[in-house]
Amino acid sequence: MKAMILAAGLGTRLRPLTYRKPKALVPVANRPVIDRVVEYLRGHNVNEIVVNTHHYPRQIIRHLNGGQTLGVKIDVREETKILGTGGGIKNVSDFWDDAPFVVINGDILTNIDLAKAYDVHCENQNLATLVLHDCMPFNQIKVDKEMNITNIASKAHAGRLAFTGIHIMEPELLTHIPEGVFSNIIDCYRKLIALGKPIRAYISKQHSWRDIGTIGGYLLANKEALKGDPVRLGPNCRIHSSARLNDWAVIGKGSRLEKGVEITRSVLWEGVVVKKGVRVIDSIITSSREVKFDQIGKVV
Repeated sequence: MKAMILAAGLGTRLRPLTYRKPKALVPVANRPVIDRVVEYLRGHNVNEIVVNTHHYPRQIIRHLNGGQTLGVKIDVREETKILGTGGGIKNVSDFWDDAPFVVINGDILTNIDLAKAYDVHCENQNLATLVLHDCMPFNQIKVDKEMNITNIASKAHAGRLAFTGIHIMEPELLTHIPEGVFSNIIDCYRKLIALGKPIRAYISKQHSWRDIGTIGGYLLANKEALKGDPVRLGPNCRIHSSARLNDWAVIGKGSRLEKGVEITRSVLWEGVVVKKGVRVIDSIITSSREVKFDQIGKVV
């Protein structure tokens, strides 16, 4: 099975975390989110992946390195001009064969049964199958009793479902996406629905799902990735015996917490230094930062 990870976005909702790092490489519990998405796909029989990139593309290319350390073949395609979700899929037309393929947003973490959704897609001969769930306030998609998607609204409505960011497509769908221009795959679906094409739903229940595309979502994703453990420490951390880690905390590789430091419900990336007596609460500290008191006692 082949799949595409959509990772070309600018990560605007996640700023300032994405000022110097692409969203795909933002760490969740000390592991880049794209590594977690690749692991999810690999666990559902995906053996070849293509990733589109635009924002800091060299970082993603170096990190993925063809998938050598992730156990799956990975091809990275740089978009010099961002093409959107539809244009990005069209731009890698040569990657696909004649089998249905999976497309997934690069900023979601989930355990949805992708193999089952794929089988349902194949059994029903859909042109595209969108994996949906009940997740207010994102419930914008109307589905009838036969699982046909009949409308995709721009705002949430009662009695509708939300798109998980996972879809399964037939290669034929590519013929409906314009080439070489920016386009949104949802707009393509709307046109196909109006034409009566089989754009259908697979509804998932009782699963975990998290969009890390906002600061709030990112913090929750880190907490959830701990799976009940209070702390995740990267290698080579130095933590003073008087430092306290409260509620939950993620401490990145090579970070140092000095005397009297308190970290509460926060994420520290690699190489962070928190100086004596500083308290970090409900915060994210990006790579190689030093957090300390200034001359008037303000944390900087």
